[in-house]
Amino acid sequence: MKFFLVAPLFFLFFKQAKNHTVQCEIKTSLGNFIIELMPHNAPVTCANFLKYVDAGLYDNTDFFRVQNMQNQNDRPIKIEVIQGGRVDSLKAFAAINHENTAKSGLLHKDGVVSMARGDTGTATSSFFICINDQPELDFGGKRNPDGQGFAAFGKVVEGMDVVRKIYA
Repeated sequence: MKFFLVAPLFFLFFKQAKNHTVQCEIKTSLGNFIIELMPHNAPVTCANFLKYVDAGLYDNTDFFRVQNMQNQNDRPIKIEVIQGGRVDSLKAFAAINHENTAKSGLLHKDGVVSMARGDTGTATSSFFICINDQPELDFGGKRNPDGQGFAAFGKVVEGMDVVRKIYA
Protein backbone atom coordinates (compact mmCIF):
# COMPACT_ATOMS: atom_id res chain seq x y z
CA MET A 1 0.00 0.00 0.00
CA LYS A 2 1.33 3.46 -0.85
CA PHE A 3 0.32 6.95 0.15
CA PHE A 4 1.80 10.38 -0.23
CA LEU A 5 2.45 12.51 2.81
CA VAL A 6 4.02 15.60 1.32
CA ALA A 7 4.69 17.45 -1.89
CA PRO A 8 8.04 19.20 -1.63
CA LEU A 9 9.23 17.55 1.57
CA PHE A 10 7.91 14.05 1.96
CA PHE A 11 5.59 11.20 1.21
CA LEU A 12 5.44 7.80 2.82
CA PHE A 13 4.22 4.27 2.48
CA PHE A 14 3.89 1.56 5.07
CA LYS A 15 4.28 -2.14 5.53
CA GLN A 16 3.39 -4.48 8.36
CA ALA A 17 6.47 -5.70 10.19
CA LYS A 18 6.76 -9.15 11.79
CA ASN A 19 6.54 -7.81 15.35
CA HIS A 20 3.13 -6.20 14.69
CA THR A 21 4.59 -2.77 14.22
CA VAL A 22 4.03 -0.75 11.08
CA GLN A 23 6.94 0.82 9.22
CA CYS A 24 6.47 3.97 7.15
CA GLU A 25 9.06 5.39 4.78
CA ILE A 26 9.01 9.15 4.57
CA LYS A 27 10.64 10.54 1.44
CA THR A 28 11.83 14.13 1.54
CA SER A 29 13.84 16.43 -0.66
CA LEU A 30 16.67 15.99 1.87
CA GLY A 31 16.53 12.17 1.85
CA ASN A 32 14.38 9.36 3.19
CA PHE A 33 13.80 7.96 6.65
CA ILE A 34 11.71 5.18 8.18
CA ILE A 35 9.46 5.43 11.20
CA GLU A 36 8.05 2.48 13.06
CA LEU A 37 4.59 2.82 14.61
CA MET A 38 3.82 0.89 17.80
CA PRO A 39 0.11 0.02 17.82
CA HIS A 40 0.55 -2.38 20.74
CA ASN A 41 1.61 0.61 22.90
CA ALA A 42 -0.55 3.37 21.43
CA PRO A 43 -3.42 1.76 19.48
CA VAL A 44 -5.68 4.82 19.27
CA THR A 45 -2.91 7.16 18.15
CA CYS A 46 -1.46 4.73 15.58
CA ALA A 47 -4.92 4.01 14.14
CA ASN A 48 -5.52 7.75 13.84
CA PHE A 49 -2.21 8.32 12.00
CA LEU A 50 -2.92 5.44 9.59
CA LYS A 51 -6.45 6.76 9.01
CA TYR A 52 -4.91 9.96 7.64
CA VAL A 53 -2.52 7.91 5.56
CA ASP A 54 -5.28 5.73 4.09
CA ALA A 55 -7.43 8.77 3.29
CA GLY A 56 -4.53 10.48 1.51
CA LEU A 57 -4.85 13.52 3.75
CA TYR A 58 -1.11 13.77 4.32
CA ASP A 59 -0.62 14.21 0.57
CA ASN A 60 1.10 17.50 -0.20
CA THR A 61 1.80 18.33 3.43
CA ASP A 62 5.21 19.16 4.84
CA PHE A 63 7.29 19.71 7.93
CA PHE A 64 6.08 23.18 8.80
CA ARG A 65 7.66 23.87 12.19
CA VAL A 66 11.06 23.51 13.75
CA GLN A 67 11.30 24.12 17.49
CA ASN A 68 14.90 24.68 18.57
CA MET A 69 16.69 26.38 21.43
CA GLN A 70 16.89 29.68 19.56
CA ASN A 71 13.25 30.23 18.52
CA GLN A 72 11.35 29.75 21.80
CA ASN A 73 12.42 32.78 23.80
CA ASP A 74 8.92 33.16 25.28
CA ARG A 75 8.82 29.56 26.60
CA PRO A 76 10.45 28.60 29.90
CA ILE A 77 10.60 24.92 28.81
CA LYS A 78 12.31 24.64 25.45
CA ILE A 79 12.05 21.60 23.18
CA GLU A 80 13.72 20.36 20.01
CA VAL A 81 11.32 18.88 17.43
CA ILE A 82 10.26 19.03 13.80
CA GLN A 83 6.51 19.11 13.22
CA GLY A 84 4.58 17.96 10.16
CA GLY A 85 1.28 16.57 8.96
CA ARG A 86 -0.89 19.68 9.13
CA VAL A 87 -4.24 18.95 7.45
CA ASP A 88 -6.97 21.46 6.56
CA SER A 89 -9.33 21.60 9.55
CA LEU A 90 -12.33 21.05 7.25
CA LYS A 91 -10.86 17.69 6.21
CA ALA A 92 -9.47 16.60 9.56
CA PHE A 93 -11.00 13.69 11.42
CA ALA A 94 -12.39 14.06 14.92
CA ALA A 95 -9.85 14.56 17.70
CA ILE A 96 -8.71 11.41 19.48
CA ASN A 97 -8.42 10.34 23.10
CA HIS A 98 -5.06 11.17 24.62
CA GLU A 99 -2.70 8.21 25.16
CA ASN A 100 -0.08 9.76 27.41
CA THR A 101 3.31 8.19 28.04
CA ALA A 102 2.17 6.79 31.40
CA LYS A 103 -0.35 4.67 29.43
CA SER A 104 1.81 3.79 26.43
CA GLY A 105 5.18 3.36 28.10
CA LEU A 106 6.80 5.23 25.18
CA LEU A 107 9.00 8.12 26.26
CA HIS A 108 10.06 11.15 24.21
CA LYS A 109 13.59 10.01 23.40
CA ASP A 110 15.67 11.02 20.39
CA GLY A 111 13.75 10.06 17.23
CA VAL A 112 10.37 9.38 18.88
CA VAL A 113 7.27 10.31 16.87
CA SER A 114 4.38 11.88 18.79
CA MET A 115 1.08 13.69 18.21
CA ALA A 116 0.89 17.46 18.52
CA ARG A 117 -2.00 18.84 20.57
CA GLY A 118 -3.37 21.83 22.42
CA ASP A 119 -5.54 20.57 25.26
CA THR A 120 -5.79 16.85 26.03
CA GLY A 121 -8.12 15.12 23.61
CA THR A 122 -7.52 17.65 20.78
CA ALA A 123 -4.92 15.81 18.65
CA THR A 124 -5.92 15.30 15.04
CA SER A 125 -3.32 15.09 12.25
CA SER A 126 -0.20 17.02 13.22
CA PHE A 127 2.74 15.05 14.58
CA PHE A 128 6.33 15.76 15.56
CA ILE A 129 9.68 13.99 15.81
CA CYS A 130 11.96 14.55 18.80
CA ILE A 131 15.50 15.76 18.31
CA ASN A 132 17.44 14.51 21.34
CA ASP A 133 15.63 13.33 24.49
CA GLN A 134 12.65 15.52 25.47
CA PRO A 135 11.46 14.38 28.93
CA GLU A 136 9.37 17.55 29.42
CA LEU A 137 7.02 16.15 26.74
CA ASP A 138 6.32 12.99 28.79
CA PHE A 139 3.51 12.56 31.31
CA GLY A 140 4.37 14.79 34.27
CA GLY A 141 6.58 17.02 32.13
CA LYS A 142 6.27 20.77 32.37
CA ARG A 143 5.95 21.74 28.68
CA ASN A 144 2.14 21.71 29.00
CA PRO A 145 0.53 23.11 32.16
CA ASP A 146 -1.81 20.09 32.43
CA GLY A 147 1.15 17.72 32.94
CA GLN A 148 -0.37 15.15 30.58
CA GLY A 149 2.45 15.32 28.06
CA PHE A 150 2.05 14.19 24.47
CA ALA A 151 1.07 10.88 22.85
CA ALA A 152 4.20 9.12 21.60
CA PHE A 153 3.36 6.39 19.09
CA GLY A 154 6.49 5.50 17.12
CA LYS A 155 10.14 6.17 16.44
CA VAL A 156 12.58 6.77 13.63
CA VAL A 157 14.38 3.47 12.98
CA GLU A 158 16.42 4.50 9.96
CA GLY A 159 17.58 7.86 8.62
CA MET A 160 17.78 10.03 11.73
CA ASP A 161 20.47 11.95 9.85
CA VAL A 162 17.76 13.09 7.42
CA VAL A 163 15.54 14.22 10.31
CA ARG A 164 18.46 16.24 11.66
CA LYS A 165 18.94 17.84 8.21
CA ILE A 166 15.30 18.96 8.27
CA TYR A 167 15.80 20.24 11.81
CA ALA A 168 18.86 22.23 10.68
